[in-house]
Amino acid sequence: MDKEIVFTLSQITQHKSKQDCWIIIHGRVLDVTKFLEEHPGGEEVLIDSAGKDVTKEFEDIGHSKAAKNLLLKYQVGYIQGYKIPDESELDLNLVTDSFKEPKAKEMKAFVIKEDPQPKYMIFVEYFVPFLVAAFFLYYRYLTGNLQL
Repeated sequence: MDKEIVFTLSQITQHKSKQDCWIIIHGRVLDVTKFLEEHPGGEEVLIDSAGKDVTKEFEDIGHSKAAKNLLLKYQVGYIQGYKIPDESELDLNLVTDSFKEPKAKEMKAFVIKEDPQPKYMIFVEYFVPFLVAAFFLYYRYLTGNLQL
């Protein structure tokens, strides 16, 4: 089929069966009938999306460049109102600005080095509060204020 054929949305919505499955991605009309069995997410995903514009879902999933390059293989035309790119734009690569992988954000991290805290601080942090509580309870016991 000629890839410059323009389809209306009503024409595309007629192709939503397992034997005839069309979807729209980035203004491109794709006949994915032959791809149903090969689709890694299962054929149900494509059949549920048949006859619809699934650009947002396609991008949200985060498809690989190889998957994005398959768009040209299954393309049968364009949706009405979509600007058809020049041949020079098609020859470059399918991965255009709208298909580019999002750039990874730079992560900032820091390493916590071992504190130069002396070993006796472990004793101070854990045993001193315990000793203070024990002396307080002992004092209360001796003065008769502690009732058991």
